[in-house]
Amino acid sequence: MCLGIPGQVVGMLEGYGGQLALVDVAGEHRKVNVGMLADATLRTGDWVIIHMGFAVDKTDAAGADAALRGLELLGRGRSTEDPP
Repeated sequence: MCLGIPGQVVGMLEGYGGQLALVDVAGEHRKVNVGMLADATLRTGDWVIIHMGFAVDKTDAAGADAALRGLELLGRGRSTEDPP
């Protein structure tokens, strides 16, 4: 099992063989390789689970929230200043 961070797709980046997406991760936009999700169609607003810069799974808002709760248990989720 690996730790994954949820992020929401902002858009696909041109070039790169369609394998890079711009993803919102806790309010920061990051370039994420989505090549491992070749069978998944990604659209703006979709959620992915990211590990080491690669999207390893496509999920929904509930799955993203569950991943954040798991990270919170480890002391790595939302900051204490974020609303619940």
